[in-house]
Amino acid sequence: MNKEELIQKAIEARELAYAPYSNFSVGAVVLTDSGKIYTGCNIENAAYPVTCCAERTAIFSAIANGEKNFTALAVVADTEKPVSPCGSCRQVMSEFFQASTPVTMANLKGETVTFSVSELLPLSFGLKQLPEDR
Repeated sequence: MNKEELIQKAIEARELAYAPYSNFSVGAVVLTDSGKIYTGCNIENAAYPVTCCAERTAIFSAIANGEKNFTALAVVADTEKPVSPCGSCRQVMSEFFQASTPVTMANLKGETVTFSVSELLPLSFGLKQLPEDR
């Protein structure tokens, strides 16, 4: 699946967003190395901290379905510039994606930019920072 197809799937996922508080709908899609795609949308809650971003919804859906190896992610929103994943989503990506996994950010005007996970979170916290005897 190419970048344009992934962005289209993310646009479709965006339509399912539940964003009554911010009115900021986001869609995301992950591609696994098995060739499957999993979509996600942001899901808000009146207790704001329990809101879940589109990127994490897509990643967690894939993991819940047995996928653990990802080859790409695309995220889209109705923004002036291509939408960027938040810090929490970047941290989750660093846990489950390879450092070189491409993350394509897009807006509804068709503008895109792609960065690797390591470019989005260059000094990520991960397993290597935890004590070996954990």
